[in-house]
Amino acid sequence: MLEHYGIRTLLYGTLLPGPDIGRRCADTMRATRDAGFEVGIHCWDHVRWQDYVARRDAAWTEREMRLACERFEAVFREIPRTWGAAGWQTNAHAARFQDHAGFAYASDTRGIRPFLPLWNGERVGCPQFPTTLPTLDELIGLEADPVAHLLSLPAKDHVFTAHAELEGGKLLAMFESLLAGWRSRRYELVSLDSLYSSTDVAALPRHEVVYGEVAGRSGALAMQGKEST
Repeated sequence: MLEHYGIRTLLYGTLLPGPDIGRRCADTMRATRDAGFEVGIHCWDHVRWQDYVARRDAAWTEREMRLACERFEAVFREIPRTWGAAGWQTNAHAARFQDHAGFAYASDTRGIRPFLPLWNGERVGCPQFPTTLPTLDELIGLEADPVAHLLSLPAKDHVFTAHAELEGGKLLAMFESLLAGWRSRRYELVSLDSLYSSTDVAALPRHEVVYGEVAGRSGALAMQGKEST
């Protein structure tokens, strides 16, 4: 953990205040969008969201989400279309906010395929495009060769989560090898927006959102539960 993140990053949100990335890196963020990359919201305060949202009420959740939306609009001068919850942590209030705010789709969960989320049987929230593949850091220690393991998985439309602080740092060589492997197998690497645009949302199955564990990652995560017929 220390090797991958560094001591300062690990102390952000605990002993040190987290940096205001929206202020410090606005130009870089806009340049990334202008280069053709999809942009969306992760959260307002990563530590606070990841540690508390699963147990918080509507007022707390909406405040965090409004702050994130306001900063996104200030940085990009456009309304956000997608949300990818920090640490795969969310709640029904967040799903309801996404509905009211007009989000097109989200990737807040772990699962096997796109779905329409249910919370306690109620249809709430925009379509979910869950992370379907294990992350590289989850596979380290579980698989002798994480890249080979990912490349061996059955071909289908997958959603892979990469972390800038990992795949853009210590795991960069591994990530580049993974991308090269996918391309050599004729995978098309596309944005989540492209996947959403090619999906018949009305035909998606309905699944309950539940909390469960994922091998290689600590704690409980929001997950795609049983299908509702």
